[in-house]
Amino acid sequence: MITREIRLAAQITGVPTPGHFTVAETEVDGEVLVRTERVGLAATYLELMRADSTLPVPPWQPGRRVGVATVGTVVRSASPALAAGDLVRSMTGWSEYSAGPAAAYDKLDPSLFPDVGHHLGQGPTAYYGTADVAAVGEGDVVFVSGAAGGVGSLAGQIARCLGAARVIGSAGTPAKAAYLVNELGFDAAFDYHDGSPADRLRELAPEGISVFFDVVGGEQYDAALRAARPGARFALCGSLSSQLGDAADRFPEPDRAAAEARGVDLLPFSCHLTPEQFEAWQRHFRAWLGEGRLVHPQTVVEGGIEDVPGAFLSLLQGAYRGNVSVRLS
Repeated sequence: MITREIRLAAQITGVPTPGHFTVAETEVDGEVLVRTERVGLAATYLELMRADSTLPVPPWQPGRRVGVATVGTVVRSASPALAAGDLVRSMTGWSEYSAGPAAAYDKLDPSLFPDVGHHLGQGPTAYYGTADVAAVGEGDVVFVSGAAGGVGSLAGQIARCLGAARVIGSAGTPAKAAYLVNELGFDAAFDYHDGSPADRLRELAPEGISVFFDVVGGEQYDAALRAARPGARFALCGSLSSQLGDAADRFPEPDRAAAEARGVDLLPFSCHLTPEQFEAWQRHFRAWLGEGRLVHPQTVVEGGIEDVPGAFLSLLQGAYRGNVSVRLS
């Protein structure tokens, strides 16, 4: 079968542009054929597109399909493990259809969540970083940078569910800051363009923070360091400020020596989940949703496969809130 897919035209070295992607036609064939219904988007994919990626996995190569998480419907199957009509999750990427062995697809229960986008959210990363890496517990004062994004919007809510006394978030606009407080239940939030992040954090956490969940780095990392109590735990999930833009615009990597001098425990992590960790997130996710203690913030973009790169670039520029996916028409 002939399908259209998005390939990486060139590895990214500066500002990502539409020219870094190309649409190609290819033939797919295999034990199972799946029609892609929803494509997940995440800022972390940018690092995989860079030639100088610091992630502990090989960067994506030009000429290859961009391989990310998707949810789709089985069209035909020669395997007893899957049948036509089954809902499946895979890492088959930006393509209208995919095909391969049945083992490459995880069968999903469509009754678990109200929308298939819940299966593409960044909750596993948020849960692992909050519960396991930072070990948030009773009484913690937690600051989450980039809190309106897919990871941060869940990390702050998870911190509250784990017993944090106060959760503070930063976002890129006043509307997003209000959204964190009014819809996601953060105790306080600020637009990081509105004055010094260090001053805002000092105002909102006068006694300091004990946990920092960071997806931005740069000036917000520096602000968190100034506000950190001795023994504070910094779960370093990402550093968008050092990834976006060209070399002149990108912030340097975090100052580790200053953190050690202040007694801060730096905990950088990548989310390579075990089945047990993923199951733990799914179990808590279902329970907290059912109890009304957590909402799944998401933006669903409508379009064809050719619209996916544009949606990804818009995500990097902060155009959306929560977890982002593209529903293919």
